[in-house]
Amino acid sequence: MSKRYKIIIVLLIFSLLPISCKVGPKYTRPKVENSPTSFANQGTDANINDSIANVKWFDIFDDPILKDLIQKGLDNNYDLKIALARIEQSKAVLGITKADLLPNIGYAGQINSKQTIAYPTSLGASMSWELDFWGKIRHEKRALRNELLASDEARKVIVSSLVAEIASTYFQLRDFDNRLIITQKTIESRKKSDEIIGQRFKKGYVSQLDKVQVEQQVAIAERTLQQVIRAITILENSLNILTGQMPGPIPRGKWNYEQTVAKQIPVALPSTLLENRPDVKRSELDYIAANERIGVAQAMRFPSFNITAIAGFASSDISKVFDSGSYSQNVGGGVFGPLFNFGKNKQRVVLKQQIAEESKLKYQKSILNAVAEVENALVSVETYNKEWEASFKQTEAARTYLKLSQARYDNGYVSYLEVLDAERSLFDSELNISRLSQEKLSAVMQLYKSLGGGW
Repeated sequence: MSKRYKIIIVLLIFSLLPISCKVGPKYTRPKVENSPTSFANQGTDANINDSIANVKWFDIFDDPILKDLIQKGLDNNYDLKIALARIEQSKAVLGITKADLLPNIGYAGQINSKQTIAYPTSLGASMSWELDFWGKIRHEKRALRNELLASDEARKVIVSSLVAEIASTYFQLRDFDNRLIITQKTIESRKKSDEIIGQRFKKGYVSQLDKVQVEQQVAIAERTLQQVIRAITILENSLNILTGQMPGPIPRGKWNYEQTVAKQIPVALPSTLLENRPDVKRSELDYIAANERIGVAQAMRFPSFNITAIAGFASSDISKVFDSGSYSQNVGGGVFGPLFNFGKNKQRVVLKQQIAEESKLKYQKSILNAVAEVENALVSVETYNKEWEASFKQTEAARTYLKLSQARYDNGYVSYLEVLDAERSLFDSELNISRLSQEKLSAVMQLYKSLGGGW
């Protein structure tokens, strides 16, 4: 065997050694102290092996208009498109780093009309290959792969938030649609009372105080009407932005009181948040990537090894460039590395270690936030349901109170002030129960989002 081939074999064997020489820490998932085994506000009869987060968003709703708005948002929302563009950027960067693991092969050629030793006519190919002996490139590749996965989790965060935000905004819109009807009916009723009181005032049956009081109540309702109209326009434009559309009217589907909501909502165990919450998963993937870059920094403290090879033809006489005597080839290896840099590489490792520590703390914090959000959402769902039930009883009582007050006034037992008080009470109760119908639905959406559903 010639000396040349022995060198090639030695270099090839040398290129396989990096598998066992990679430096850098191994990843282990951080522990979360005092992690709960169940949610404090979860029902005792809840199925701990199931979760609403496992239900697709289009199975949550039975309103075709709302489903269509959410689908438009998923198709057209600009924040989501930006997230997708970032994922493609991460894929491209990962592809570039993967290529660094392989040899760089190129070619070169030149033609000279004059015979010259300095610049002969030549045609050849070259190969250079930096051996990833210490795992620098592999660590960077893994870091970028985890950042790519984190980008996809970031997309899921946007999807989850987008579904919840479109649904909640739609519920608010339907709430104000209902408030509009309530306010218009109230204005109509108070104007009729204003006409009756006005006629009685002209005949001297009532004082001017009654007339001024009912006029005031008409003005209050008319003012509320303008506030509701303004809110409807703002909410419609918000939905248009979320769905990537120009401002315009939004189609309507079911009323909030027609929407079906399950009374018992399965939430599974807190440990499932690690698998369902895309923001928690993204934080962990960012920590894994930061941990890999510690290995990159450590590898930069050691020498780098390169293999180079050149083969081709060269001749000062262009007519003899491809003669056998013009052919040459060479294979070689090299090493280079730091000698004195006054602690620069050491501090680079310390920097990457602290970045990884920061990422770890963010991951642990994201778990705490996730559990807290679920607990808050569970309480909101339960309390809004009970609050709505109490408000419904209050509204029925206010409606009866108004009828009785009106009868007592017509018979001369009380002043009109009592009737006005009853009207205010009923108006406020009707607006409040409309708001609570929306809050109940939005609380369910917040629970769905906090459990990691929606994407």
